[in-house]
Amino acid sequence: MDKLGANPANSCALTPLGFLERAATVFGDCPSVVYHDTVFTWSQTHRRCLRLASALVSSLGISRGDVVSVLLPNVPAMYEMHFAVPMSGAVLNSINTRLDARTVSVLLRHSGSKLIFVDPALLPVLRDALRLLPAGHTAPRVVLVEDPHEKEFPPAPAAALTYERLVEKGDPEFAWVRPASEWDPMILNYTSGTTSAPKGVVHCHRGIFLITVDSLVDWAVPPRPTYLWTLPMFHANGWSFPWGMAVVGGTNVCLRRVDAAEVFDTIARRGVNHLCGAPVVLNMLANAPEGVRKPLPGKVRILTAGAPPPAAVLYRTEAIGFEVSHGYGLTETAGLVLSCAWKGEWDKLPASERARLKARQGVRTPGMAEVDVVDGETGRSVPRDGSTMGEIVLRGGCITLGYLNDEAATKAAIRDNGWFYTGDVGVMHPDGYVEIRDRSKDVIISGGENISSVEVESVLYGHPAVNEAAVVARPDEFWGETPCAFVSLKQGGGAVTAADVVAWSRERMPRYMVPKTVIFRDELPKTSTGKIQKYVLRNIAKEMGPTTGTNTNRNSKM
Repeated sequence: MDKLGANPANSCALTPLGFLERAATVFGDCPSVVYHDTVFTWSQTHRRCLRLASALVSSLGISRGDVVSVLLPNVPAMYEMHFAVPMSGAVLNSINTRLDARTVSVLLRHSGSKLIFVDPALLPVLRDALRLLPAGHTAPRVVLVEDPHEKEFPPAPAAALTYERLVEKGDPEFAWVRPASEWDPMILNYTSGTTSAPKGVVHCHRGIFLITVDSLVDWAVPPRPTYLWTLPMFHANGWSFPWGMAVVGGTNVCLRRVDAAEVFDTIARRGVNHLCGAPVVLNMLANAPEGVRKPLPGKVRILTAGAPPPAAVLYRTEAIGFEVSHGYGLTETAGLVLSCAWKGEWDKLPASERARLKARQGVRTPGMAEVDVVDGETGRSVPRDGSTMGEIVLRGGCITLGYLNDEAATKAAIRDNGWFYTGDVGVMHPDGYVEIRDRSKDVIISGGENISSVEVESVLYGHPAVNEAAVVARPDEFWGETPCAFVSLKQGGGAVTAADVVAWSRERMPRYMVPKTVIFRDELPKTSTGKIQKYVLRNIAKEMGPTTGTNTNRNSKM
């Protein structure tokens, strides 16, 4: 047997793009994508994706390895481009629609994007971003994705290149560009849109194939589910479910905006039985007023991740009829690689205890090779006692290839010992389940968004009256966490209020990053070497209790 091995028949490149052709064969007349009164079948979606891929190559000159960006909400075009862009040989770059123009500009420059598809509502942000590109940098070509259901935007000029006009140009029999190797790049996502040092996470066809199949198996997704897109597809490509829905012939119900009334109405009207979302979405549904909340048509399963969910939120969500599953992943894993796999004996426990157990991040999914929690200094596994903290490390086939044009960050995260270091601090319980106890010191998780406290601080330090600034997480009933800024002012800097700092910040950073709380101190606590003691500030913020109410300081996050 040692003479046998790889051969041309068994070593074809793994890629999720082939799932679409199979879906067209198996589920051809079944609904694939639904948006208001627009309904596509899997045969139509297959042909539309081939036409778009063809037009990208023949009409716009896109070639293998080019980066194509999208700045879109969850509309049908966003779904189609998860197949069509890589079927042209290009690399898909989904940009967070909540970023400001300055950050979008940095990402476009860093990625070297050749083309960007944009929603009419986001066109002003993109125009500002393009103006901020440095002189000499070739701007990406812009393609407008019109939405006939949004009446406030005028139709594009007759000569303008739009998404639908591009699709019409394409060949529905196009022989899509298969990867030369399964290790070829397919996806480029940015971890948090950090403007000072953007980290572009690159994933290959093989990794996306593995995470897609793994996620379907772990969540036990049945054939032909009706899946509601409450999770933004720009969030780690919707945790791989754009490709996963093609495997099982699901119906993708698109939502441009996510609010409790729209979600409950769509669940009832469309018979939705699966959706994903950060804990903030669960909280929104659980706290919806009686007039908004509607009885569920049957069993509705929610998969949540993106931030450690409070046990109380899990409890309230299940109390109104949802079946909640909880997982853990990062942009660098392309989806969820830990899940709180449920044990039958836990069903006998009180509801509050069940929620506490479900709030843990869990065990590795079937497709992950290993997970561990290790001591930061020795690199050895921490005791399985549920209290000794260490860094969560992973290894498996869906781990990123690395960070684009950032060798130092790649080496820091992917070590020679074969582990990917997540930067998340957790414990290992005696039963082998992992639980996050803290995030890496600079990260605040607000509604599933990763916020770099260092980046927020750097902006605050630019305020003419600010002497020192430190930003930590403060609990929030709606978002899970929000930035809390501790500030000391310069002597003679004049009278500055918290509202002044918030208003100043809003002009210089995305709204979700703006501190919701500003606390003034004469001096911030420091170590003997002059470093600000953030753990002291974290404790103060925690003791203040959670902020209440909804998003008063920023645009809606969903």
